[in-house]
Amino acid sequence: MNYGMRCHDICPKTDIDTLLDTVKENGICQIQLAFGKSISGFDFGPGHYSPGFAHMISDKLKARGIHVAVLGCYINPTDPDENKRQLSVARFIEHLKYAKIIGADMVGTETGRYSSDFQVVPETYTEECYQLLLKSMREIVDAAEKLGVIVGVEAVHDHTLYSPERMKRFLDDINSPNVEAILDPVNLISGKNYKNQEGVLEQAFALYGDRISMVHIKDFRMENGEPQFEHIGDGLFHYEPLLRWLKKEKPYITMLLENSNRERWHRDVAYLQKIYEEV
Repeated sequence: MNYGMRCHDICPKTDIDTLLDTVKENGICQIQLAFGKSISGFDFGPGHYSPGFAHMISDKLKARGIHVAVLGCYINPTDPDENKRQLSVARFIEHLKYAKIIGADMVGTETGRYSSDFQVVPETYTEECYQLLLKSMREIVDAAEKLGVIVGVEAVHDHTLYSPERMKRFLDDINSPNVEAILDPVNLISGKNYKNQEGVLEQAFALYGDRISMVHIKDFRMENGEPQFEHIGDGLFHYEPLLRWLKKEKPYITMLLENSNRERWHRDVAYLQKIYEEV
């Protein structure tokens, strides 16, 4: 199993050299890099990309033996404000250009809510919202296919792709080899299905397991009837079914730890690896 971590969990937003030195010092070689959350001193908004800047980032990564498993660009592709939606799409496409040069495995996003301020609203689950997602993603995927870059899409229980069935429909509708699934099993868990978390996982494996190419891993606890994120191993998530399936079907997949930190990193990896070896 390949283990990695989100950069913004490793240290606060800082200059690129300090960030990457901290990653290397902690023995981490696979990362999820979200420019805006991790690197200070630069504007990563649309219109600021240049090949030279991307090569600078690439050189700094290579010098430290660090690989970007996911270049994070978590936009709201279903923003009902058309100007904001178009800006988000443009921002994502610009990240595809960065990814091409820095050698990232994919550019990843969740699938948003039908709300300009990203509130949980019932309209997110409607056909109208789903069709808006397809509109945004078709623009993005067209660029990804031309650039030869993978788009990683992550389902979340209160976003537009809110269930394994919805993710399967999306993958079929987009119908592109340049789109893969990022599996975050905790993000598929809600207050309604948390007691059947293994069933939710099995459904995801059955419907689109062949398209899962990256895994996010964390834990959760229940609070006021809703799941809240928790440190790995400290909550209610059952890791055995996930790791058993990965061991059989995706033995070298990259697993990016969330809600970890420099102090917990090695302990969290050891905890997961022990389960992985025993299942």
